Amino acid sequence: MALHAEDATNMSKETTNQKKILPLNKIVKGNCIESMRSLPSNSIDVIFADPPYNLQLKNELSRPDSSKVHGVIEGWDRFKSFEEYDDFTKGWMFEAQRVLKPEGTIWVIGSYHNIFRVGNTMQNMGFWILNDIIWHKSNPMPNFKGTRFTNAHETIIWASKNFDSKYNFNYQAMKSLNEGTQMRSDWHIPICSGKERIKDSNGDKIHSTQKPEALLYRVLLSSSKAGDVVLDPFFGTGTTGAVAKKLGRNFIGLEREQVYIDAAEKRILDIDHPDTESLLTTVSKKNQKRVPFGSLVENGLIKPGSVLRGPKNLKSKKFMATVRADGSLSVNGDSGSIHQMSAKIQGKESSNGWTFWHLEKEGKLELIDNLRTKFLSGSASS
Repeated sequence: MALHAEDATNMSKETTNQKKILPLNKIVKGNCIESMRSLPSNSIDVIFADPPYNLQLKNELSRPDSSKVHGVIEGWDRFKSFEEYDDFTKGWMFEAQRVLKPEGTIWVIGSYHNIFRVGNTMQNMGFWILNDIIWHKSNPMPNFKGTRFTNAHETIIWASKNFDSKYNFNYQAMKSLNEGTQMRSDWHIPICSGKERIKDSNGDKIHSTQKPEALLYRVLLSSSKAGDVVLDPFFGTGTTGAVAKKLGRNFIGLEREQVYIDAAEKRILDIDHPDTESLLTTVSKKNQKRVPFGSLVENGLIKPGSVLRGPKNLKSKKFMATVRADGSLSVNGDSGSIHQMSAKIQGKESSNGWTFWHLEKEGKLELIDNLRTKFLSGSASS
């Protein structure tokens, strides 16, 4: 059967894509755009990008004591014009969108110098912005000249590949990280300093914009899973790779400066692989396998005739129910599901029975939702 020209072209593209191999847990030296072209399409779960900020500094900056401030003076942060910077942004972001999986997400960090231009480009390209995170630096560099407000934050744009992307967000894990409170979009994290700052043999910092590991920890914990592939097109001294390894994620780093590559490789090599148990995180209830209350009854975790009580009502008879053989509850001659009866007994339109009813055992109350969790994990016993 003859192939149409279009079919032959598509097959050629698929074959070429299949030949591209992911350099997992490696640093690829070279221009980020050219390096991304060597990666297969739809192969990356999460991208964290810390591109040049295009600071456009005209003069050296000094402290009040006349000592020099070692800011961003490297050539990789120099662009002739905003137009040149925009073209650069479009170039690397086009490849980033290509390699990102349909359900993947991208994080891009920047300052007021570049983040608005970057955000505009992202929206024009079809990325769907999910959040803008404000990284509030608890120990920012002062404004030594006293001519502006102290710049105490940076902005991180979190976006999915497009509007229809079924992206991953580990909501419950982030809530647990925040002591049971919903994680907000303002993150108070110190800038990278002290022992975490990578320095050379002379004690000078190797990279001028090294990010703190705590920042990347939230990024990767919130949007990736163990075993996922994380790409950093501007790898620097390897903060993304270091945190990815600690969390059991795979990383790919793209970097053109050998001095950064050397520092990153040593840094990551010194990190031990985590054990599987330590990588487990709290799972959102909506992502858990559904199990009817009757399964707990038929498997003997809760016996017919057992008494269920409302929260902290061990002695009160007001919120009491008897478990029946079919998994329904009986309350004062009326019967229904755990949800129906918890709502009725409280005079509410609806109620989650899993988080209302407790099983009375040996003078103590145990939430039936805890029994469900044990049942799903296979650790429960009757």
